[in-house]
Amino acid sequence: MIDRKLLRDEPERLREALEARGADVDLDHLIDTYDEWRSLKATGDDLRHERNEVSQKIGTLKQEGKDEEAQAAIDRSGELKEELQELETRADELESELDERLLEIPNVPNESVPVGADESDNEEVRRVGFDDLRELPAEVTPHYELGERLDIIDEARGAKTTGSGFYFLKGEGAMLEHALIQFMLDVHREQDYVDVFPPIPVKTTSMVGTGQLPKFAEDAYRIGGSETEDYEDDDLWLCPTAEVPVTNMYADDILLKEDLPLKHQAYTPNFRREAGEHGTETRGIVRVHQFNKVELVNFVEPEDSYDRLEALVDEATEVLDRLGLPYRVLSLCTGDLTFSSAKTYDLEVWAPGTESDNAPEQGGRWLEVSSASNFEDFQARRAGLRYRPERHESAEYLHTLNASGTAVGRIMVALLEYYQNEDGTVDIPEALQPYMGGREVIEGHEPVGEAAVGAGKKD
Repeated sequence: MIDRKLLRDEPERLREALEARGADVDLDHLIDTYDEWRSLKATGDDLRHERNEVSQKIGTLKQEGKDEEAQAAIDRSGELKEELQELETRADELESELDERLLEIPNVPNESVPVGADESDNEEVRRVGFDDLRELPAEVTPHYELGERLDIIDEARGAKTTGSGFYFLKGEGAMLEHALIQFMLDVHREQDYVDVFPPIPVKTTSMVGTGQLPKFAEDAYRIGGSETEDYEDDDLWLCPTAEVPVTNMYADDILLKEDLPLKHQAYTPNFRREAGEHGTETRGIVRVHQFNKVELVNFVEPEDSYDRLEALVDEATEVLDRLGLPYRVLSLCTGDLTFSSAKTYDLEVWAPGTESDNAPEQGGRWLEVSSASNFEDFQARRAGLRYRPERHESAEYLHTLNASGTAVGRIMVALLEYYQNEDGTVDIPEALQPYMGGREVIEGHEPVGEAAVGAGKKD
């Protein structure tokens, strides 16, 4: 949530920031609401002060035998009480409206964020791993075809048991998923991350705290009701990212200066309807409704948050470096920032199996596997995340950051496409081999059932 002081002190800065984001916000109405609320609060203070003075006079006037003046003071006290009740009722209505509207205002971009309309205006910071690419097959098979051929990815049975956007991993595919999760956790433990295993259902208040609600309700899975129906603070939602439960661990707490920086990592399955992306990708495991991810969440002092953001990018890219996957780092422009972010770097891995318009000269496509974001105090205001700079000082809002460390399914896509061989097998990067029981190659196995015989996939 933005600081209300922006409405009072820097409305034009806020207006420019929202325009740069392309946000459709009636800022004039919001400012008018805020100004009226402030005016009523000031008037209320004046009325309370007058009422106190009048109340003090009543006793004195009665003692002095000035009954008529005392009665006039009593009458005035009653009038002031009624005026205050009406004023406070209106002020409460305005504050509720103000809070509701502020929850819909995106964060203000940091001044270092490039100005742009959409993803085409993002700036590439660096590209890694293209100077010594491994030799690829003449035609790289897309992961969904290769996964089916090796019988390690089964989309059909996932759709049968749950619906489109869900899938089974089998045999070496399931092993690879487990291996990647454990590998990532180990990498980030070396970076001094403290493990957290959070609950998967999260309350509405937690979703609001990190900015998923109210704006992105249609993308979320609500437990026990439609995501578009009215919901209560205690209603539960399936975790869309570990950012939600881990950030809200410390909601309404006061941390100490010596606690910071606080670095947590959490593996969770994540659930998203991807309502705004319907129909954009129907094959494979790139855009699905359930996926695994290791999330890195940081709590820091405000003056340290941008240095921490740069370090966070390095911590996430270490996973890609150790796996030997080519990738690039992008600085997102104002029009492509997430709702809660003040600045974001996207990490995009190269997947050579499917052609796209926006690809390196080697072909293939880029897959986003992490967004490293600094939210400044935006989430902290929504969730009540504070720290005390010194034991004797007032508590202040801290800054939160997070990054995927990384998206497991998309890393698997990149591995299957980049490390595949002419014979249809897939080499396992050396860093992963200990997590795969010493295996060096994924060879797949024969599918089961009569359907496989009929399709010619099994003798």
